[in-house]
Formats: sequence, C-alpha cells, structure tokens
Amino acid sequence: MNDHDQPGKVALDTHVEHLRITPAERDVLRRLGERVMALSMRQIEAEKKTLWMRTNTLQASRPLILCDPEFSWREIIPDAELDCVNPLARHWEHRLRKEIFWGEKMGDDRVVENRFKVGWVYKRTYWGPDTSAVNPQPALKDLNDLSGLQFQVISVDRDATTDVVHLAREVFDRVLPIKLREQWYWSLGLTRELIKLRGLESFKRDIKENPEGLHNLMAFLRDGTLDLIAFLENAGLYSLNNEGDYIGSGGFGWTNELPAKDYEGTARAKDLWVLFESQDTKDLAPELFNEFVLQYQKPVMSRFGLVCYGCCEPISERWDYLKEIPNIRRVSVSPTCDRAKMAEALQDKYVYSCRPDPSILSAPSFDRDAARRDIRDILEKARGCHLEIIMKDHDTIQQDPERAIAWCQVAKEEIGRLYR
Repeated sequence: MNDHDQPGKVALDTHVEHLRITPAERDVLRRLGERVMALSMRQIEAEKKTLWMRTNTLQASRPLILCDPEFSWREIIPDAELDCVNPLARHWEHRLRKEIFWGEKMGDDRVVENRFKVGWVYKRTYWGPDTSAVNPQPALKDLNDLSGLQFQVISVDRDATTDVVHLAREVFDRVLPIKLREQWYWSLGLTRELIKLRGLESFKRDIKENPEGLHNLMAFLRDGTLDLIAFLENAGLYSLNNEGDYIGSGGFGWTNELPAKDYEGTARAKDLWVLFESQDTKDLAPELFNEFVLQYQKPVMSRFGLVCYGCCEPISERWDYLKEIPNIRRVSVSPTCDRAKMAEALQDKYVYSCRPDPSILSAPSFDRDAARRDIRDILEKARGCHLEIIMKDHDTIQQDPERAIAWCQVAKEEIGRLYR
C-alpha cells in the first residue's frame, strides 16, 4: 500500500511538534503545490479522466496504463533529496514530488488532480492482543477457542484531525484545495486477517483437521468486518472514492455510477468501491476457496456499490465461482492467470485489470523488447475487453527511474499501433 493512497498514515501519531512546519518548509510545499496545480489544469488531465470514466462504466475506450513503482519510489525520490525536515512536511513533500514525476515524466494515464488529500488521525486495534498491522504474529493458537479475539476498534481523534486539516489549508492556501479522505483498509478479503491470526501452515492443516473450527473463525472475521463497516457508516467516517482514488490492486475510481442514487452527503458502503482478494490462499483448490473463503466474503461484498476482485492469485481458476457475484466490476488478471481464458470470461462485461510481468522493471537490466512482447501479448489476448494495464509490485527498479518511463513509452506505442 502506498502513502499516496493513505494520506493520513503519517498523522496517526500526530503530536504538537509535528504541526510545527517552518516557513522554509512551507515555501517548499507551496512551490511544489503550485506545480501540481498547474499540471492538473492541463487539457490532457481532463481527457484521461474521461477515459477512466468510460472504462469503469464499461464504455468503449482505448486501453489505459498505470505505472506505480510502489516501494521503488524511494529510488526515484530518495529521502536525501527531500528539503523538509519535519516528518509530516517530508511526507507531504514526497507525495507532491510523486505527483509531479507522474505528471511531468512518467507518461502513463494517471490523472494529476487539483486537490491535496489529508486523512483522519486515528488508532485501531486488530483481531487479537498480539496482532498488529506492522508486524503481525500468529495469535490464535487454539482454533476451538476464539474467546481471546475481538472485533477491530477504530478510535478517531477529531481534534487532531482538525488541526492537521487547518495546517494543510494554511500551507496550501490559494494553491491546492484540501480534501479530507481516508482509505480505512486496502482489502476486505478476510484471508489476510486469517493468516495474521492463524499462520499459513496452520491454516492449511485446519482445512483437513478442523474444518468446523476454520468455518467458525471465518464467520467471526465476516461478522467483525460487517461491524467495522457499520461503525464507519454510523460515525460518518467513510469518504467517497469515485474520483482519482486508487482502487483495489489497480486502476482508479472515476465513475458516475457512484454514489448511490439516494446519497445525501454522507458516504455509506453502498456508495463506494471496495477490493476483495484472497492471494494468501492462491494454492487452495477452487472448491475449497469457495467453501472456506468466498462464502464468507459474499455478505460483506453485498454491502458495497462496486467490487474489485483479485490481486496476485490465479483468478482464472476461480472465476466459475466469482462470476455469480452481481456487483463485481474490476477483475485483477495477474501473471498467474491465463490471459486468454480471462478475456473469454470477462468479455465486455467487466474491467480487465491486467498486471504485466513486474520483473520487466526489476530485472538487472531493462529489456525493452521483452516489455514490448509482454504488452503485445496482453493487447492481443484482451482484445474486445475494457482493458487497463497496471505495472506494479516492485521492490526495486535498480536505481533507474528511466526504465519506468521507458515502459510507459513502449505501452503507449503498442496501444497506439492497435487503437488509432
């Protein structure tokens, strides 16, 4: 998960000193903000927005591309090149510099927006006393005893959030509008939480040795997730994600199908996109995936407006079960999938969210010809689909930002060859 997707992450433990941004740091941020605003006003940004909107609403459009180096952003924008010292200011500076790189150099279809997102200041507990988001350790030793587990709890600091929003408005006054938007989770697929609690090897044994206990645990995770959704709705903490919000494991949220028609200004689950996946169970047989995973995901999925499904798992092997879910719109086609089989399954009824081979960017040297062959394979096999090509999943790009730019150039050339 990237910091541009969770704007409040750095502010989780905001203290008074984090809000003391010096005049010099404010000048740095304002200058960068002015560059972002100028980029956002270009006609090409409006054109890209329209293309994402058409793809997401299943209208004819050329294939779209996004290149997100993810953890390799540190190689494109090293910490040593940041001017700000204050932790919050550095976080904001890094986000702005990423926007500028995307707008000035990357060459993909990401829309540079005329807004700066600030997130809520909050703390959360997880499913057990020994689990955390940062360093989870299997906490459930006895599958027959769930008494030590608890539903997740989010505690919002509204005063601290107000302070951060006010600071952002002061810093970017007449430069960038400030939007309070929070992505409270990356995925609601349940199995990431399952593995945190139980561990992968124990989970595999549970299927054979204690299926009833495993069903009970999955029911607990389902109910706890539904409880979390109800809390976020009732507390008014959800934000719409129908604009340039990164959705799931690829693509953006631009759509006029959300929020729901009865929306009156307070976002609910049914007004939102959401991601479900089960990449942790990628080796599970399709029928076992349906029994132990999908049946517990379905009641949670039904609460949302539009669903993205999948990340790195072989969706092509599970599609016969997934296709019965009415609100799935975007489907991840990872390198583990059969591209042609998924094109035949998805046709023009879903967004075909294709993930190219990430090793093309992380290999010791960049092979432009390999990139071209991979893109051509995608375009040929997914012809007739509503296609987005999402290059991601990188721990390194070998200190070479130019290869990300070159990949976008190759992708655009190949798209231009077929879509004129």
